[in-house]
Amino acid sequence: MSMEIDAPISLPQRPLLSQNNATILCCNCGAPIDGTLSAGALCYDCVKLTVDISEGVQREATLHICRDCERWLQPPAHWITAAPESRELLALCLRKLRGLAKVRIIDASFIWTEPHSRRIKVKLTIQQEAFQGTILQQTFEVEYVVAYHQCPDCAKSFTANTWRAVVQVRQKVPHKRTFLYLEQLILKHSAHKDTINIKEVKDGLDFYFSARNHAEKFVDFLTSVAPVRSKKSQELISHDIHTSTKSYKFSFSCELVPICKDDLVALPIKLAKQIGNISPLTICYRVGTGINLLDPTTLQTADVSTPIYWRSPFSTLADVQELVEFVVMDIDPLGPEKGHFVLAEATVARASDLGANDKTFYTRTHLGGVLHPGDSVMGYHLTGTNFNSPQFEALEDSNAHASAIPDVILVKKFYARKRKNHNRNWRLKRMNKDEGEMLPKKTDQEKLEMDYEMFLRDVEEDKELRSTVALYKQRMDKSKMDGIETQSMAETEGTDADGVPKIDMSELLDEFEDLNVEDEE
Repeated sequence: MSMEIDAPISLPQRPLLSQNNATILCCNCGAPIDGTLSAGALCYDCVKLTVDISEGVQREATLHICRDCERWLQPPAHWITAAPESRELLALCLRKLRGLAKVRIIDASFIWTEPHSRRIKVKLTIQQEAFQGTILQQTFEVEYVVAYHQCPDCAKSFTANTWRAVVQVRQKVPHKRTFLYLEQLILKHSAHKDTINIKEVKDGLDFYFSARNHAEKFVDFLTSVAPVRSKKSQELISHDIHTSTKSYKFSFSCELVPICKDDLVALPIKLAKQIGNISPLTICYRVGTGINLLDPTTLQTADVSTPIYWRSPFSTLADVQELVEFVVMDIDPLGPEKGHFVLAEATVARASDLGANDKTFYTRTHLGGVLHPGDSVMGYHLTGTNFNSPQFEALEDSNAHASAIPDVILVKKFYARKRKNHNRNWRLKRMNKDEGEMLPKKTDQEKLEMDYEMFLRDVEEDKELRSTVALYKQRMDKSKMDGIETQSMAETEGTDADGVPKIDMSELLDEFEDLNVEDEE
């Protein structure tokens, strides 16, 4: 019996109910659009053409810059520093535009313009909801005109008697070598950047500032690099009785210790015992935040801090202007060394006595590492010299120290410069100072030039002093440089023909103007 199998039967499909969307025509161009999603019966292209979301945003604005300090005005009265095409300048540009609070900023960038055109262009991309459910994005350009406007700080600097604080730096010494060194420290650390004027006066300098905090910052810098004591005073300029507002002018008096490098110092016997039982007759080999003293007969060193000095101040026994030239006849190192000091016994004679008499002096010195027979050395001649100093008189009356006073104290090696105009391959920067109403006399000008030459020689001869200042390469013409290039390279290593120490080229800095930086096109 066979079984019948039903064949597959195709069932008719029921037609799906079509969802009829509300299709309408664009009222502008007639293109079919979805009526449920359209905004204002406009297609997307027509919305972009007819709706301007940047309508309420400025397309032009003005930026103010001070041509003296190159700072930008941020309204209402704040001045900021911003480099060209920097984020700070872009933020300032966006804050200048009215209407940006109603839109969303997507992107902002600078468009390059000529630097001399005094125009700045910024490309902005913003978003905003044009209709319900429709967000538009638009890109446009904004042009800024750069106008010059002098800031109040620069206006004060060009007007007399507008300072708010003054720092008066003084040192009562017969030369300017300390101020020349202090000037290099100020230039190296840019401590004078907030000054509005620098005036040169007798025994020192006056630094004028437009704000008190700038002067206080400068006083803190002086305290950190030099042994100074400061005093503060103030003067009432005006007083408003209705608002209780007062205006003051502040004066800071900074007095430097009147002891300089290579000075001969006679310490009070009590102080000499307190700072390490050093011999009272010493020389000052360095001046930092305190006074560094050296006993040339034993190589013992001691430091006198600024508070200790001003508690019981004392003056120098002799300064560098009283140095006498001696000639080394014989020298015998004894062995002890301390840093670059080497203890030695030397036999010297005054250079003025050579050929006149055979008088020699026997002394101990710390210059055993640099002196050789026949060299010239500068020192203090104590025999037969009258010093108006109570400290030295106490030494002569003391049983313990009277016999230890030497005839000669040698200070530094002397390099004879045969050439009057010694050409140096390096130079130092100088501050722009106001000489005041009275110009220096001819004799005073010659003395200033002599002090500056002595300071340059100290920089050449003292490597430790040279490491604390910024030295720059000497500016020379290219035609001259080609002819002396090999000669200068040979002279910078070691000493020159006169035996004067030369500064190596690796220690010199290139000034930015001398780098010949050019833009690559």
